[in-house]
Amino acid sequence: MTEILIRNCAHVLTMDDEARELSGCDILLRDGVIAAIGQGLQTTGEIVDATGALVTPGLVNTHHHLYQTLTRAVPGAQDALLFGWLKTLYPIWAGFTPDHMRVSALTGLAELALSGCTMTSDHLYLYPNGSRLDDTIDAAREIGLRFHPTRGAMSIGESAGGLPPDSLVEREDEILRDAVRVIDAFHDPAEGAMIRVGVAPCSPFSVSRELMRDAALLARDKGVMLHTHLAENDEDIAYSQAQFGCRPGQYAEELGWTGADVWHAHCVKLDAQEIDLFARSRTGVAHCPCSNCRLGSGIAPVRAMRDAGVRVGLGVDGSASNDAGNLVAEARQVMLLQRVSRGADAMSAREALYIATRGGAEVLGRDDCGQVAVGKRADLALWDIGGIESAGSWDRAALLLAGPMQVRDLFVEGRQVVRDGHVVTIDLQDVITQQTRLARALAESA
Repeated sequence: MTEILIRNCAHVLTMDDEARELSGCDILLRDGVIAAIGQGLQTTGEIVDATGALVTPGLVNTHHHLYQTLTRAVPGAQDALLFGWLKTLYPIWAGFTPDHMRVSALTGLAELALSGCTMTSDHLYLYPNGSRLDDTIDAAREIGLRFHPTRGAMSIGESAGGLPPDSLVEREDEILRDAVRVIDAFHDPAEGAMIRVGVAPCSPFSVSRELMRDAALLARDKGVMLHTHLAENDEDIAYSQAQFGCRPGQYAEELGWTGADVWHAHCVKLDAQEIDLFARSRTGVAHCPCSNCRLGSGIAPVRAMRDAGVRVGLGVDGSASNDAGNLVAEARQVMLLQRVSRGADAMSAREALYIATRGGAEVLGRDDCGQVAVGKRADLALWDIGGIESAGSWDRAALLLAGPMQVRDLFVEGRQVVRDGHVVTIDLQDVITQQTRLARALAESA
């Protein structure tokens, strides 16, 4: 039996069903689960002093491309819209190897951990030079974050009218075969699972209608979730109408891509009918506000989605379209953007934090995570609210208005991943050295 007692928490935002906020309490973690919450709790295990700390559920990232941490701020892609951005980066990504995939994943996962993230999905849709989904799974196991990797794919190259170069696309039978392999090898459907695998064709403009349909059938046969990009910007809508004769939401519905086991990234351009469809079908959305700003895609109608009952989580998206992987900054951004588009009362700091924690857990189908409650997984973020960022704040729980952008301590399944602002499960300086070497070599060969 392994226990950790988090003692004397200054404030706890539970995100539980009653939206309780607690002060001056202790939290006992036992064998990966929150065993007790109260005052004067005792343990024979380790004690962590949370005096002066705000405790929240660990943040949940519902959309990422971890491999992109090696191509941040690429000059030719810095000021391009989505399609031009992709065409600039595809040739660079074609040179990636398994080593690139693993090191970039370690970098991105460490960055997420330092921003308070305990669980993340990843959308890996290209596999050059022997790369496999296994490379990122190994990285997640090493650093200790809860991981939802998805077996992405592209099957329509430039010669067939698609965007990606032919060197980055795969045969559709091989894509489905490898999806079965990784699900059978790594997917864990049990409560408390550290790894769950999803099926994720990249987008409607990089795979065929047949692969979209077959992927949905495969995922449901295997009992795993489905993920793709949808309605990201005006170019996306125009492509769907020109190629499929319908809007993206209708295309998704026709191919079996709606339901509680589906979540779509971005959805910036959903209209009222599509929002209603997603609400009725319980289809989830991964909202990526910083990436949407960076690429000029627009402001997603998050307020309208949540008012209609759509499940919404947050995503940092890939670091080539965000240039950062800070999930608490993402939570602040969703709040600010909804206020810009709908007024200062459109979204509170607490609602934005709910989206970043329990909202993300709900999108990923994890009712065992996302809240500080007895019986839930011991995934917790401790924030130092005694520093300069919170000085003068009248509401120490309003983290996204006046609070730190980096976590003090982070626990995943009751295991400490960040201590006093430092990742303790890997040698982060060594990872940064490897990352710098690989990125420099890519730039020199571009």
